[in-house]
Amino acid sequence: MKRTAVALAAATLLLPLSACGGSAEAGDGSTVTVTVGYQSRTINTVTAGTLLRSLGYFEKQLNALHDGRTYKVDWQDYATGAPITAQMAAGKIDIGSMGDFPLLINAARGQQLGKPTRLVSVTGYNLKGGLNTVVVAPGSRLTDLSGLKGKKVSTSVGSAADGTLVRALQRAGIDPNSGIQKLNQQPAVGASALSAGSADALSQFVAWPGLLAYQGKAKALYDGAQLNLPTFHGVAARADFAQRRPAVLEAFLKAQAEATDYLDARPVDAAEKVAGATGLPAEVVYLYNGAHGISTFDPAVKPKLVAALRQDVSVLKAAKLTGDIDVDSFVDDRYVRKALGAGYAERLAAGPPAAASEVWPKGAAKTRSFASPARLLAYVARHRSGVRAAYVPDATTGTLWFADKAVWVADGERLLPFVAPATARAYTAGHRGARVVTYADALGRAS
Repeated sequence: MKRTAVALAAATLLLPLSACGGSAEAGDGSTVTVTVGYQSRTINTVTAGTLLRSLGYFEKQLNALHDGRTYKVDWQDYATGAPITAQMAAGKIDIGSMGDFPLLINAARGQQLGKPTRLVSVTGYNLKGGLNTVVVAPGSRLTDLSGLKGKKVSTSVGSAADGTLVRALQRAGIDPNSGIQKLNQQPAVGASALSAGSADALSQFVAWPGLLAYQGKAKALYDGAQLNLPTFHGVAARADFAQRRPAVLEAFLKAQAEATDYLDARPVDAAEKVAGATGLPAEVVYLYNGAHGISTFDPAVKPKLVAALRQDVSVLKAAKLTGDIDVDSFVDDRYVRKALGAGYAERLAAGPPAAASEVWPKGAAKTRSFASPARLLAYVARHRSGVRAAYVPDATTGTLWFADKAVWVADGERLLPFVAPATARAYTAGHRGARVVTYADALGRAS
């Protein structure tokens, strides 16, 4: 039954559409409408979606073309990458943003239908895989992945979070097809299933794990960064659109770079803007998109990310979601190289910022960084009523997490945070005298 469900999901993604002859790019010659598909609540794509739209940078870049045409942008919001791929295959979306696994399905779909697409830029990435997390209900007794054997696990088949789940289960010695009861659900449906008890765990992408943890509706079971494999979201464009309208695509990529610079320079303001547009708490947005957030934003198509994409193909093939995919043909960074000019090489060489602990004081337009989690705890202990949010990086993976949701370990005078219980236990097992303590205890020790 589980294999049938996966096969049906694959068929849904890969069967031809009846309306494949249209084109998203519309107009009477002097007026051109460009259709952009994005995921407003998948906040790892905001520089090509939610934030970019709110800033109006793409429209400004189009107005600056001065080619005798009037441009309009039709922004279409979706919950996942699959419907964006379907609309691109039907010729109804020109440019779309989605995660790494959906991007590969996008490539396969275009290849299958003779309507190729191209990966033209990256939005946000995490070199270790920390963008995806497996969570369980707050009262769950599960403490590691081994406990998921035979359990019901909700995920979105074909998504980056599903890819993380498959790999994590394999490393834990559990067959990802027969070892669990996989529920193929949209993120919101899976979140409801977890709360209702009809799912034992949920594996999802940004911002769902952080949101549920922040709301007290879930706790982390597995930090995707334990895989130590890059994961990212990116921008795909229909190849025929890119060839016909290269200046428009370059305008989009210039605008994306501007939105990235805005996010880097004003991360708190950017988080507030995204929160206002999506209804997500700004504190959750900042967890991922902040100055030291889980996601690093950069439009450059880095070789490490392309290499990870090649490795991802085998996971999709094993799940019968795609066949072989020519990743090298799919990746095309010439448009973003041209759009960013001499600055592209610098972006290509740049990496994520160093991990840091941060406090977002109430009413503040900036966060405060601390040299260690213990110093952050000392500050929180002195300003309990004045802290909007506090963030700490996992001591082994570097994944940022809410300080009050982290698993804390006391090792002598050191106070170390971890996203998941298993990584905390691994640390205590290797450090004599180290032990797990409560958040309240950690605060007391730091004050």
